[in-house]
Amino acid sequence: MKTICYIVAMVAEAKPFIDRYGIKKVDNFFSPLPCQLYEGEVEGTRLCVVLNGQMHGSDLVGCEAASVSTTAAIQRLDPDLIINSGTCGAFRKHGAEIAEVYIGNKAMFHDRRVPGDDNWQTQSIGNYNVWPGSETLAHSLGMKMGKVTTGSSLDMQPCDLEVIETNGGQLKDMEGAAVAFVCSLFSKPILLVKSVTDLCDSGAETYEEFSRNLSRACETLKAANERIIDYLTKSL
Repeated sequence: MKTICYIVAMVAEAKPFIDRYGIKKVDNFFSPLPCQLYEGEVEGTRLCVVLNGQMHGSDLVGCEAASVSTTAAIQRLDPDLIINSGTCGAFRKHGAEIAEVYIGNKAMFHDRRVPGDDNWQTQSIGNYNVWPGSETLAHSLGMKMGKVTTGSSLDMQPCDLEVIETNGGQLKDMEGAAVAFVCSLFSKPILLVKSVTDLCDSGAETYEEFSRNLSRACETLKAANERIIDYLTKSL
């Protein structure tokens, strides 16, 4: 692979990885868009990290910002592989643990409620495919796989949970399916890498659990991404 591009929502999720590889910020690369580019080289492969950016003093999270960043990254950088790396919620009943890192095996939306016939429902859910090498990578690195479900809110309403359970969702985030949707439009392969910050069925308040575990989850995310980059640059 000549170019690998990460799409990351939060500075906290990206900084350990950026620091590890010493990649440098390219100022105003996407101006006037808020997304930011960090760029370097690893084992002869161009490594790009695109952050959604910030507004009003906070990271731009969610589907809209992720879609903008992914579109801009594909058009400007033309990567061979998009990797959406970030944190997520998961379910204790499925065996998930805090700071455990998963590889996504599919991506869907869980809060796009569009009434109508089956075609509307199919479009709203999404069910986007991932990079065909995802399963081999996960097996080689000894990592679990799970279906990523995406919504625009940190919390989860009962109707969201119903969609997640009906469609076999295991990981709950705010960007994955949006990135996968854009990748599907450009026929770009996507790899989903998610580290668990909160357990959706733990009974704890989501934001408190997320905040308490964010730093730990980002460290395991960094370690997993180091192994992934090593695999991609040396095995393919």
